[in-house]
Amino acid sequence: MAGVLASVDSRTQLVGENRLELLMFRLLTGQLFAINVFKIQEVMRLPALSNLPHHHPYVVGVTHLRGQTVTVINLSQAIGMPALKPTENSNLIVTEYNNSIQAFLVGGVDRIINMNWDQIMPPPRTTGRSHYLTAITRVDDQIVEIIDVEKVLAEISPYTITLDTESMDDRILNAAKDMEILMVDDSSTARSQVKETLSQLGITIHESRDGREGLDKLKAWADAGEDVPRKLLMLITDAEMPEMDGYRLTREIREDPRLKDLFIVLHTSLSGSFNKAMVQKVGCDDFLSKFQPKQLFEVVSRRIADVQGIE
Repeated sequence: MAGVLASVDSRTQLVGENRLELLMFRLLTGQLFAINVFKIQEVMRLPALSNLPHHHPYVVGVTHLRGQTVTVINLSQAIGMPALKPTENSNLIVTEYNNSIQAFLVGGVDRIINMNWDQIMPPPRTTGRSHYLTAITRVDDQIVEIIDVEKVLAEISPYTITLDTESMDDRILNAAKDMEILMVDDSSTARSQVKETLSQLGITIHESRDGREGLDKLKAWADAGEDVPRKLLMLITDAEMPEMDGYRLTREIREDPRLKDLFIVLHTSLSGSFNKAMVQKVGCDDFLSKFQPKQLFEVVSRRIADVQGIE
């Protein structure tokens, strides 16, 4: 399955159609796991690994791919299962998140499947690994658990959310205290990062766990007579979510006369070139890379300045 990652043009074909492609694989048992193909660069047999001094306990070493040194993470261990021991049958899933390349050590790789987002469901609270799952689905009568890779990476490489408010424009800071934002993301890690960052500015953050829930919240406000585009400074939405993805959510908003002028920011861990293509195709106003607090503040402050007429 080398060369899983397709071109930007071919990857945009599913966008706005509420569809996704998943790569399914196994770790220690017959249980199937999956991650979105959008994030995958390639799948390969386990190459030779070099030791990494003072590494995180979940890191099994590094490998060299096309001139890059890539950290290899034991995915089984990272989601709370026993560590997977590398063997000749092990595989690497090489991924790109937030402009960084990393690889996950897994067992057998199953196949790629094409699904509708409405076939993707939140994980049941009774499952022990729900802490590391964003969703589940069913394929051939078998449950497939979709891993919250963003949470895994945030635990291995913690991010800082502290903002230097002393160097910020007082007009922006004063205006921010009266602002509201709706944050739509199935990853609790991503929602927490945005909420904890922007709460330092006094901004009120409303949360929804998927596009359907977010759309219902927006429509409820509109039904109650609120001018939603004026109520909210912006909507920040993930691209990939159960029930309704961010692209479909954006399209639904643009088709509702009461919501169509809402400022929408696509918040993803995909590469910049892909995000630019998506913003243009589905009608978002801006895009934002995940786990970049400084960039998050810059996007929000630009919008506040526009709304308030601050130059």
